[in-house]
Amino acid sequence: MKFSWKNYDPNGFYDELIGSRGRPRAAGRVVARQMRSLTPDQIRERQEAAELAVKTMGVTFTVYAEGANLDRAWPYDIIPRTISGREWDRVEAGLVQRLTALNLFIDDVYNDQKIFTDAVVPRELIVDSPNFREACVGMKPKFGAWAHICGTDLIRDRDGTFYVLEDNLRVPSGVSYMLENRKVTKRVFPELFETDNIRPIGEYTSYLFDTLASLSPRVMDYPEVVVLTPGIYNSAYFEHSYLAQQMGAELVEGSDLFVGDDDCVYMHTISGPERVDVIYRRIDDLYLDPEVFNPDSALGVRGLVRAWSKGHVALANAPGAGVADDKAVYTYAPDMIRYYLDEDPIIPNVETFRCAEKTTRDYVLKNLQDLVVKPTNESGGFGMLVGPTSTQRERREFARRIRANPRNYVAQPLMALSTCPTVCSGGIEPRHLDLRPFILQGARHYVTPGGLTRVALLKGSFVVNSSQGGGSKDTWIVD
Repeated sequence: MKFSWKNYDPNGFYDELIGSRGRPRAAGRVVARQMRSLTPDQIRERQEAAELAVKTMGVTFTVYAEGANLDRAWPYDIIPRTISGREWDRVEAGLVQRLTALNLFIDDVYNDQKIFTDAVVPRELIVDSPNFREACVGMKPKFGAWAHICGTDLIRDRDGTFYVLEDNLRVPSGVSYMLENRKVTKRVFPELFETDNIRPIGEYTSYLFDTLASLSPRVMDYPEVVVLTPGIYNSAYFEHSYLAQQMGAELVEGSDLFVGDDDCVYMHTISGPERVDVIYRRIDDLYLDPEVFNPDSALGVRGLVRAWSKGHVALANAPGAGVADDKAVYTYAPDMIRYYLDEDPIIPNVETFRCAEKTTRDYVLKNLQDLVVKPTNESGGFGMLVGPTSTQRERREFARRIRANPRNYVAQPLMALSTCPTVCSGGIEPRHLDLRPFILQGARHYVTPGGLTRVALLKGSFVVNSSQGGGSKDTWIVD
């Protein structure tokens, strides 16, 4: 018996593939038809083939648990998420608009600070930010770009509208999994790529290299670009090595680099020191340079910030970019767009309550059972309170934390995240998801056609992070 969509029920949520009355959306017709042509056993066989491909290709991620680092195969679901090209063009314009404004904001923070003078953003918000870097004051990176690689998390609400959930401007990860998801899908469903007009994503690493190369302080056809990793025990090490390999760049650790007497950065090679022009760093600010930040860091390079400040090396993303990677600062992004670009935001923010402000803090404290409370600088889905599923004890604890440090918390309503058909033990069922497209800014902009779709594999769960049991899907932009 072939699979049928008649019994598929997204339970009132917006479904990415199936619309009303079990009818596939226009962008998902080919996928829906393909699934209908298969029996449940054949669907399971293809899922198992995909999981085997993931293991064979060595696509892993690291989970930190009980003091140990556990490498696990990347969790992948075979049913792609589909978005129409026309809809995506608007999203893409909104992402470029947003990153442009955020980079203007970061540059303003470390230079003229006009946005504070004009009372658009409160100065104390930045002064109190743990991501503000005094060493970056007065710096003017090439093209005015501080965040060259941005991963912006998008969600779709019950009405089908895209919202920005957060911006990741420090060391955003996940793009390698986006690329590998596409390779696996082509293995499992090669026939779909013969009949559907799916925008390609495979050129991302070429665009990434071009973006990085454009930052080089030396004018040359092939500047020396390196990827700086904390090492093999980092949770994103697979991605670090993957991107370096795909770009033809060197993968280095801090011990592989040094700053010479001329304040240039050099790489140790068997042929002697070789000058480095651009560093794609996958290390947090505080570990980059023990001369300026954490003096005990063994991950970075002594003198690196000095070399950067003198214009002898480019750093992507630039130190200090994280000042805009803050959930409290996020709430002002629409104001930044209006202020710097004189435009209305194309993609809205999720309604967000700043606990630093007494009126909204009082509202949050009275309505914890209905809200999602997030620390402003945590990642990975950790440290959150999901009000509707929380206990009274948990709410009391979060109320205490908010009162103790209100600047560190924001709250949002629990969004009705969209769903997508997903292969589960009981068959094909809806699961909630989000989307992380990647935006590049150097000499020009580039937006990935789609991005990394993360899926909450547990029924009813809204937590999509892989570190907490989430999986992923290929994302198709269909023309």
